[in-house]
Amino acid sequence: MQALPNILTLSRIFTVPVLAALLWWPDWPLGYGLGFAVYCLMGVTDYFDGYLARAHGTVSRLGVFLDPIADKIMIAAVILVLAARGVLTGPYVGSLHVIAGLVILLREIAVSGLREFLGGLQVSVPVSKLAKWKTTAQMIALGALILGRALPGWTATLSTISINVPHTVGLTTLWTAAVLTLITGWDYLRVGLRHMD
Repeated sequence: MQALPNILTLSRIFTVPVLAALLWWPDWPLGYGLGFAVYCLMGVTDYFDGYLARAHGTVSRLGVFLDPIADKIMIAAVILVLAARGVLTGPYVGSLHVIAGLVILLREIAVSGLREFLGGLQVSVPVSKLAKWKTTAQMIALGALILGRALPGWTATLSTISINVPHTVGLTTLWTAAVLTLITGWDYLRVGLRHMD
């Protein structure tokens, strides 16, 4: 049982290329449907690796190290592929939705560097509830964006614009995640600045 949480975490990392490959063709609804299933499965393993480790008291240093890396790799890969394939576009602002993805990626890099710096000073930065909401918003946003391409006919008409419902939910939630990303990133930065000369 001790190794199972780490195996689940590693499975997420090794599945990222499969997910990226399935999302590479935005006009292939079946690929996006399979991608959505893989994405959901990865989310389930993310929940269970932590749950099993805590429930059985088998939290390991390897697991503590790998879990956030697995999450960041998955999020970054999905954002980059969706941006590269033109999925992060929508009504009114077109491709400017890429900015929300960019904000999320830059924050993840900055916070990782900050955590490494503070770790060297033996200062821990606990994950806040708002940061957990940010992660939840990210996961929902990316899942909805993938689902939107899997279900291209799931549309609604607003005024004169026809929109794909899951895609629009995904873009809206992505901007919500970006705003939460800035707020939580600033919180981490304030802690870091206290320990800088």
